[in-house]
Amino acid sequence: MKEALIMSNPSDELPDVQSIDRLIHEPVRLLIMANLYVVETADFLYLMNQLNLTFGNLSSHMSKLEEAGYINVEKEFQDKKPVTRLSLTESGRTAFSEYREHMKHLFT
Repeated sequence: MKEALIMSNPSDELPDVQSIDRLIHEPVRLLIMANLYVVETADFLYLMNQLNLTFGNLSSHMSKLEEAGYINVEKEFQDKKPVTRLSLTESGRTAFSEYREHMKHLFT
């Protein structure tokens, strides 16, 4: 049986859970951000298939991230077909890095 650690001052040692970015913390948006964090850009249809989302579901989450300034959405035509590309903005990349650090600290 494991013994519980006794902390002298828990407020100094536990991370501030309230500071976790709830916009990113939602599971689908977390997956979108994580996928975009490791690439320069991603095609909308690629993300939709990769994350097993419907068009409407990805579009809804994408809009929230775009409104927050976390992602950039570029629409263009390729061979007369519309293509939507997503990428993290600098503030999105920073927010995701901070989110990752908060989560690492929470679980260590």
